Amino acid sequence: MSSLPISDGRRERKRLQTIEHLVSSAFDLFAEHGYEKVTMEQIAARADVAKGTLYKHFPVKEALVRHRFHGELAAASPALLEELRALPDCVARLRAFMHASAAFSERHREYLGPYLHYRLSEPVDTLGRDNRSGLDQIYARLLAQGQASGEITDALPAQHLADYLQFLHLGVLLRWQREPEMSLVAAFDGMLALFLDGARARRTT
Repeated sequence: MSSLPISDGRRERKRLQTIEHLVSSAFDLFAEHGYEKVTMEQIAARADVAKGTLYKHFPVKEALVRHRFHGELAAASPALLEELRALPDCVARLRAFMHASAAFSERHREYLGPYLHYRLSEPVDTLGRDNRSGLDQIYARLLAQGQASGEITDALPAQHLADYLQFLHLGVLLRWQREPEMSLVAAFDGMLALFLDGARARRTT
């Protein structure tokens, strides 16, 4: 049973419906005209709301993209994690997840640059758990499974390792934005190898 009073629950449902309507209206316009050409005023007009209503929920256009990206990751994660469970080891699960991430990024390339720019420009004190994508939590879960099976070092907590891996993931995406001809799948594979093996040179005798 919900802990919210009926009036508060109705208000929250209305708020969430408004948010989804705004995002849907924005992405309809992006598909029709291209992301760069669409203005916040056009989004408000398409959604048939006052500009103040739009800005109340989304201060800038990039925030609409963030909401859509994070929502899609949250929706896809349960089924994806269940698929990954069938793979034989932690490395295979991490690699398969990164390949799925690469496919998502390639499908949404038009929006990835604005999304990354917005996320990197947000003040650190606003990046609470509710505003994060959830990528770190997926990595933490996969790495914790690897620690439990003895594949991944337990010298650091899984969440710390996940934070490091997430930053490497971000670095690959930023490089891909600069070098569009680069294979994103190959770059993720190389990044994962570096993360798992470290950058230490092995001396031969």
